[in-house]
Amino acid sequence: MTERGSIIYLEGVTVDYDGFKALNGLNFIVSYNELRVVIGPNGAGKTTLLDVICGKTKPSEGRVIFGKDVDVLPLREHEIVQLGIGRKFQAPSIYGNLTVWENLDLSLKRESKGVVATLLGQSSPEERDRIGRTLETIGLGDCVHQRAGSLSHGQKQWLEIGMVILQDPQLIMVDEPVAGMTDKETEQTGLLLQSLAEKHAIIVIEHDMAFVRQIARIVTVLHEGAVICEGPVDKVQSDPQVQEIYLGHRTQKSAHAAAG
Repeated sequence: MTERGSIIYLEGVTVDYDGFKALNGLNFIVSYNELRVVIGPNGAGKTTLLDVICGKTKPSEGRVIFGKDVDVLPLREHEIVQLGIGRKFQAPSIYGNLTVWENLDLSLKRESKGVVATLLGQSSPEERDRIGRTLETIGLGDCVHQRAGSLSHGQKQWLEIGMVILQDPQLIMVDEPVAGMTDKETEQTGLLLQSLAEKHAIIVIEHDMAFVRQIARIVTVLHEGAVICEGPVDKVQSDPQVQEIYLGHRTQKSAHAAAG
């Protein structure tokens, strides 16, 4: 049974790559309008979790249920996007030679909209209003006519988040959004994600624990493809198993570095 109030529900999900289980009987639930942070050492299954939800990877076992009992596993990636699941990858995927406005205009959820129509400015007043509100949300109102390729790294990340927003997702998944950002950009990104959680459910994959502490409401810790701890950030950081895994992981990395 799908848990009531959950927007995404994974039960017993296993992803097996020739004997290596990237996910191992994973159970994972996120509620509507929840901001969930997922952490874990490299190889814990964090990105694979997002890949399964968006349809990029198909598990060998388990169920993935979205909203009111919609089974996403038989669906293709574009069909999952149409359901209301949006994803922002770690590296920004924007059109560098187009302006900020043109990038957002192309991302609007429409039945049909070509690049030529976008460049000719054939958008309705309602669509232009939506883009304007999104620009305000992502803090790029002063960059409307700027070529996207000339934006700072942080601004490119915010632009892509805006492009995802305009697809009308109920669930937004964000993979390491503050990697490579300045401290100021990191803080602004945290505020942006917190504001978006008022209208969307959000899953954030992150390594930066200072950033996790800034935004986290509930933290899920993955290890070897399964959840080992879940709860408020203070509970997670004080959990002996989590401490052992992270300390052990760092010790192994240091030993490899010394040996090299």
